[in-house]
Amino acid sequence: MAAFQLMAPAETSQSSYPDARQPSQPAPHPATAALVVGALGVVFGDIGTSPLYALRETFLHGTGLAPTPEHVLGVLSMLFWAVTLTVTIKYVVLIMRADNKGEGGVLALATLASRGLSAKARRIRNTVTIFAVVGLALFYGDAIITPAMTVMSAVEGLSAVTPAFTPLVVPVSLAILVGLFLLQSRGTADVGRLFGPVMLLWFVVLGVLGAWQVVKNPAVLEAINPIHALRLVADQGFGIFWAFGSIVLAVTGAEALYADMGHFGRKPIRIAWLGLAMPGLVLNYFGQGALIIADPTVVHHVFFELVPQDYIIALVILSTMAAVIASQAVITGVFSLTRQAIQLGYLPRMEIQHTSETAIGQIYIPRVNWLLMAGIVALVVGFGSSGALSGAYGLAVTGAMLVDAALATVVAILVWRWSWPVAVLVFGFLAIPDVAFFIANALKIPDGGWLPLVVAAMIYFTITTWRRGRRLVAAEMSEGALPLKAFLERMERAPDRVAGTAVFLTADASHTPAAFLHNLKHNKVLHERIIILQVDTMDVPVVPESQRVEVERLGKGFHTVIAHYGFTEQPDIPEALRACRPHGIAYDEMETSFFLGRETLVPSQHSRLGRWRRDWFISLSHSASASKTFFRIPPNRAIELGNQIQI
Repeated sequence: MAAFQLMAPAETSQSSYPDARQPSQPAPHPATAALVVGALGVVFGDIGTSPLYALRETFLHGTGLAPTPEHVLGVLSMLFWAVTLTVTIKYVVLIMRADNKGEGGVLALATLASRGLSAKARRIRNTVTIFAVVGLALFYGDAIITPAMTVMSAVEGLSAVTPAFTPLVVPVSLAILVGLFLLQSRGTADVGRLFGPVMLLWFVVLGVLGAWQVVKNPAVLEAINPIHALRLVADQGFGIFWAFGSIVLAVTGAEALYADMGHFGRKPIRIAWLGLAMPGLVLNYFGQGALIIADPTVVHHVFFELVPQDYIIALVILSTMAAVIASQAVITGVFSLTRQAIQLGYLPRMEIQHTSETAIGQIYIPRVNWLLMAGIVALVVGFGSSGALSGAYGLAVTGAMLVDAALATVVAILVWRWSWPVAVLVFGFLAIPDVAFFIANALKIPDGGWLPLVVAAMIYFTITTWRRGRRLVAAEMSEGALPLKAFLERMERAPDRVAGTAVFLTADASHTPAAFLHNLKHNKVLHERIIILQVDTMDVPVVPESQRVEVERLGKGFHTVIAHYGFTEQPDIPEALRACRPHGIAYDEMETSFFLGRETLVPSQHSRLGRWRRDWFISLSHSASASKTFFRIPPNRAIELGNQIQI
């Protein structure tokens, strides 16, 4: 396996940003009450809809567990401690401390881990990067399954009303999911305001319905004692892993919770989880358990049996709305991580639309939206029911959780300054459920568990191909490149100068850009002011405006400008040039021409990428958004100069 550095040298940098190694501080999030409601509407949808299927599948999906009181108490004990250890302690209390200046997700975690390493720790840095790529790939593998699973689980509540509604499950699920993806362009702010009150009602209903059954059978609260879980493990032996494969459904969504942190902030998410989401979930699981103990025959539709027959339709409608929100949590997380991946050089450039004027984390990526929708529609049609799809659910989630635990251990040692025995002991203990869940879900590979692995493998292949290909292109372009200062020293007689400013974008401002040499060769003139501009993506979410640009005056009308952007920011070249005014550069759009290099990739017979990677890399390059669009360059001021490169 080839090694990859966390930051592609030509695209990102750390040393030039003076605050890159300062301890991270969360970004300010005003109006906490509104953000708590918004977080309920976006962040907790996935984990919040687990009561629809988690307990049911534990007794039905080939686990071998009978709904006896002893087994019910054992399963409830496992559910309670899985939610407590994995979600509350591991993610909400510990891993959410590892924010990269407010941003969460596996890439932010890997960036923090890499930042704590010395420059000489190349092997560990490469390992951290590989973990980041694997975690990102697994997250995408989970994202394509979660919306289909949750929405179908909710709509299947119609079958609890009457079996005659069963044929409607797939078409209704498809209509709901397609509608959700059509809504994405409005942004997570509108979605959060729309869904937040619904999710608030959902968790209240979960808690009330569960408490109602617990009051009828308070003995079910004995399941809080972990001895019941240990007895179930002793009774089932290795067979307990089949049950683990379904119990894990209660904690899916924890990784999306962390990935969505940049949208709402750490504090609102913690308040929402500890104050409402967790109590509602735990009470509902215990209420379902009490109902099964009283009548084991209700296990097939246990969630909808919590209400009288006349109220099932109302609960189906509410649960369907909650399932839509579950899908939203994952979609939002995918947008966040995709933007980070693009900025850090993991994926090719794509169109990113900002849907809020005040919250930088609220974005919409059209290409990702439609690809995700197509995959989810195919799953709904292909599997046809949540029970069939449950075999594919969980493997990617547990793999991503293990990656998070490993990276968090590194962060605890290098950034939080824990002693390594303490860090290994704490996160090793918290990873025990993750390991058990991962093994259990690996047993489901023949029953559909292969699906997220295939998706993750495709994403991993894409990311590694893109990074290796861009590195080879950068090496090819820099080979034999003339240092800019050396060029100026040799320029004894200046060519004819024309009025205006010429801006040449380049990956390395210390060398003469190929586009500049092509322009000089063909047009044989220079503008009176030449700006060699390099865009650096830093390993922090946002760069302060005071540190946006570095300007160096080289003489003979030449300047170099290095524009710094965080990995959550959209580069804006005109904005960066306006920031150069204090450095003596006045930007006038109508007097400025932007010269962009356009690479034409030609397949080589002996490519260092190999045939499959070579062809895929060329395809990815062709699909990347144009530089002038991505960097917000006025299209009527841009000039593209071609350059052919063998790859």
